[in-house]
Amino acid sequence: MASALVLINTDAGGEEEVYNKLRSMTEVTEVYVVYGVYDIVAKVELETMDKLRDFVTNTIRRLPKVRSTLTMIVMEDRSAVRK
Repeated sequence: MASALVLINTDAGGEEEVYNKLRSMTEVTEVYVVYGVYDIVAKVELETMDKLRDFVTNTIRRLPKVRSTLTMIVMEDRSAVRK
């Protein structure tokens, strides 16, 4: 499984539209609207690195109102869930 965090800049006021589109995609396992340099953070998971690259390039980056992205490939999952 290939995973990545995708940091997304949207056009002004486009956050909600992009968030809703990402939320409906099965490849997107988590999505958040955030404040700061980026507008949205999405976690994507696909079967292979090639499919992940294609999804980011040809799906996320082509969404209306997406201005730019920065993709961080997850090399090793060391996530911890806090309760």
